[in-house]
Amino acid sequence: MLNFYKIVKENLNFNRFEFRETVCLEYTCPIDAEQIGIFSRNDYLVYVLSGKKTYKTINGEWTLVPGQTLYLKKGAEVIHQYFDDEYCMLGFFLSDELIKETLAEMKGKVALNSSQKSEEFTAKMVQPSEYLEGFFHSMLTYFRGISRPPEPILVLKLKELLINLMSCDPLLTAYFCNLSETDKPSLQQIMEKNYCFKLRLEDYAELCHRSLSTFKRDFQQIYNETPGKWIMKRRVKHAANLLVNSSQTVTEVAFETGFEDLSHFSRVFKQVTGKAPREYKKSIAI
Repeated sequence: MLNFYKIVKENLNFNRFEFRETVCLEYTCPIDAEQIGIFSRNDYLVYVLSGKKTYKTINGEWTLVPGQTLYLKKGAEVIHQYFDDEYCMLGFFLSDELIKETLAEMKGKVALNSSQKSEEFTAKMVQPSEYLEGFFHSMLTYFRGISRPPEPILVLKLKELLINLMSCDPLLTAYFCNLSETDKPSLQQIMEKNYCFKLRLEDYAELCHRSLSTFKRDFQQIYNETPGKWIMKRRVKHAANLLVNSSQTVTEVAFETGFEDLSHFSRVFKQVTGKAPREYKKSIAI
């Protein structure tokens, strides 16, 4: 899978600005593949200017058209691209530190509705508003200008975006509040939402904001087994659920749950459940 955050942070061909670990940019997709897997260590917000694209996580999929906005939590997704029109978006890769800083400044100054539970979502459509629409179009002036805006203005604009999100979306507000209570992302939540993607252990460590050695140590303490073994078992559990509760074929289930080879999937599935995938599906259906 492609490290989307690294691509936008290091590619000088995009109209982009950086503030610490936060990156914002106007992005015209250079990838010509119809489907591609990506991941980002930062949460990011997508606002579509032209074209269409579908984002799929373990929880669902969202097809965006011009004027729509999607908030994606740090993690992986598969994107499906359409080539009827050039896809162009504004992207805001928001660091946890900036979110925490903005939330701390807002507490006590504005009423924040954080009554909803925030752990379950991986991505969320953001309801349109005149304020958000005005914000996105004001940012185009900076992206398409000749010179970079002064850093104090850029910081204020990024905080303006976050305050608008807090004002219009209780779920995101609850998530931001939960985020502010920890020094690192929840390893368990990252793993539960991303185990079925083709990520390396180094990628999981990056998503969890940990070094590889710290990630392995923390993982062992939480799950009492190695990441590799846990991921295989979790993928098989998810595959078993899909075999029973969906109309997908064995091949479709194998690829849906992160296995690249059907024979490997069948072998691992039988090791864990005691039955081959087709046999398992028939036995449950009886």
